[in-house]
Amino acid sequence: MALLKSGQVTRVYLDEWARSRQTLTQHLMAVILADPRQAILEAQAVVARVRQESVDTEQTAAIVELVEAILVYKLPKLSRQGIQTMLGLTDITLKQTRFYQDVFAEGAQEEGAVLILRLLRRRCGELPSALVKQVASLSVAQLENLGEALLDFSNVADLEHWLAAHEPQVLA
Repeated sequence: MALLKSGQVTRVYLDEWARSRQTLTQHLMAVILADPRQAILEAQAVVARVRQESVDTEQTAAIVELVEAILVYKLPKLSRQGIQTMLGLTDITLKQTRFYQDVFAEGAQEEGAVLILRLLRRRCGELPSALVKQVASLSVAQLENLGEALLDFSNVADLEHWLAAHEPQVLA
């Protein structure tokens, strides 16, 4: 308590600080603090400001990614197309963000694992849960390799041998 009264600490109320919106940080804070409808307008203002200022491409992508992440949490029912339209982003701009790339990669890995597991069940029968978890944790490239290899499998032991032979790659 003594520190608070010493004059060495300055109390800042974010909602008051963000009102002036002079800096990009204040604009971003306004997006975070705003109610959902106002957040859309604030996000549009941030994207417009970033486009007007001479900011390098990497920094622009990072800011757009941050704005997208904020909106995803604030407006969970909004689709990717809704965010894209709302912010005036082209499909190319959106695809360049790390957020989009991470979501796309995650979806591709999950879909690949589901497909490979279905094929393995048809080929080898029901799989133990430990093997299902191990297959589900494989990368997209590893799932592609397993997809080719499983054509030669006749039972669960073949899968176990393949996973054991590729274990260093699985852990990497």
